[in-house]
Amino acid sequence: MGPIQPRNHDFPQIMQGKENRRFNQKWFDDYPTWLEYSIAKDAAYCLCCYLFKSDSKEHVGSCDAFVVKGFSNWKKVERFGKHIGGPNSAHNQASSKCEALRNQEQHIEALVNKQTEQQQSDYRIRLHASVLNARFLLEQGLPFRGHDESCDSLNQGNFRQHLKFMTMINEDMKRVCVEKCPGNLKLVTSDIQKDIVSACAIETTNSIIKDLGDSLFSILVDEARDLSSKEQMAVVIRYVDKLGHVVERLLGITHVPNTTATSLKEEIEAILAKHKLSISRLRGQGYDGASNMQGEFNGLKALILKENEYAYYVHCFAHQLQLALVGVAKKNMNISDLFFLVTNVVNVVGGSCKRHDILQEIQLAKIKEALENGELSNGQGLNQETTLKRAGDTRWSSHYRTLVSLEYMFSSILDVLDLIVKDMKLSSDQRHEAHNLLKSLQTFEFTFSLHLMISLLGITNELSQALQRKDQDIVNAMTLVRISKQRLQLMRDNGWNSLLDDISSFCAKHDIEVPNMVDTYVVPGRVRRHVDKRTVLHHFQVELFFQVIDLQLQELNGRFNEANTELLL
Repeated sequence: MGPIQPRNHDFPQIMQGKENRRFNQKWFDDYPTWLEYSIAKDAAYCLCCYLFKSDSKEHVGSCDAFVVKGFSNWKKVERFGKHIGGPNSAHNQASSKCEALRNQEQHIEALVNKQTEQQQSDYRIRLHASVLNARFLLEQGLPFRGHDESCDSLNQGNFRQHLKFMTMINEDMKRVCVEKCPGNLKLVTSDIQKDIVSACAIETTNSIIKDLGDSLFSILVDEARDLSSKEQMAVVIRYVDKLGHVVERLLGITHVPNTTATSLKEEIEAILAKHKLSISRLRGQGYDGASNMQGEFNGLKALILKENEYAYYVHCFAHQLQLALVGVAKKNMNISDLFFLVTNVVNVVGGSCKRHDILQEIQLAKIKEALENGELSNGQGLNQETTLKRAGDTRWSSHYRTLVSLEYMFSSILDVLDLIVKDMKLSSDQRHEAHNLLKSLQTFEFTFSLHLMISLLGITNELSQALQRKDQDIVNAMTLVRISKQRLQLMRDNGWNSLLDDISSFCAKHDIEVPNMVDTYVVPGRVRRHVDKRTVLHHFQVELFFQVIDLQLQELNGRFNEANTELLL
């Protein structure tokens, strides 16, 4: 109805000051939306402030006269304007609320009810398109956002570009997403994308928890630093489903402010509690070899075992093997120098596309020459094109493949290094680095270490591959562990002469000087009088051959002991 404004009323006069004064109905025209008049009290009121008066000091101080007692000082009509105040005044705020109350057609329920069935259908199609688009990108592990998502951009990112493609092949999507799509309801903004991804994550996790049911489970935990240098912890659960299949599912990734064992345990408990999982149902723990994870007394493993003695800890066997073979071997200075030189060779020779192509051309020419001379056999699967492979700490068999490829392409690698040394267009530092590598590769020390590690890693390469298979039978894996130990022991007892013959043959082929085994061994770079007297044979056989193999056997026996074997079997 609006404010009460009795325009035809005979407003009474009262003495105010030296004159008789009364309410002027002209003021209704000046303030039509809020000013009203009470005949009984002969006073003016504000409808807006009466309905929506707040407790603010501004409202209490300026609006009491227009809300409680009423305003009747007709001598000071300028108070009407002061009551209105500025754009953000208490009166204007109340006026906005009053207008919204009176305009019922703008109410959210009214707007929803006014939507036609066609509009609702169009919205569902539009939402369905965005959800399908997000699911596709999630399943493929692709990024959503683009560098430039403006309308003029040629590449607006995977989400928007793939949505465009979907509208090209679906007429309904084209109609509601392109032709008749409201500007504020496209459902493509970054916030919408995040909401959809979050919903997908929740539904996926709920499905995993439903599949787990009341079964017992194990957890696999690892940490990694993301591009923003924040430490992230991934938690994977491992369980047997209702069909008897062993499955592993990612349960969550969470940011950890620090990586102490206590903090990690709290984060794991929070994730399990979020999904209503109890540590009492935990039957296994799997982490890497870091002290904060597998420490005997204060590590994460120990803290969980204090609460649940059945949560047995099992180290990743493939990881243990890598630590035993490569990590322990590097404790020997010669083997450490070997991997350091191999890394530098890969960086220098394979550091550019040009050098990589030169290496391939030289290697191809040498293969053709060997085939013509009858040194190589020709046939299906033989003499395949190869390249110098880079080793990685988390790719367990990569070190073996790197060493094998270096031995296979040794001559070609020397030729590439020689070309780098002679290339006057390169800087002196690059040529000097290539020169030092060329000298180091053509030494008996490097050749011996290279062939020794190829032989050792070759023995355990089959075991390394087997331990990484998802369908590996644990009984077969432990059998392979036992066989690998036996082959290493056999190599230590009877493999010295055959290894030395292979190394001597390799040195003769590549013009590498073989030292006299009965001569006194001198460590390169040291003063002779400060070196203990020992023969070359003693150095290479005892200090290198026996020591490295003994380290391997000792580490394998320690990591794959009877306790671990009985637990797994």
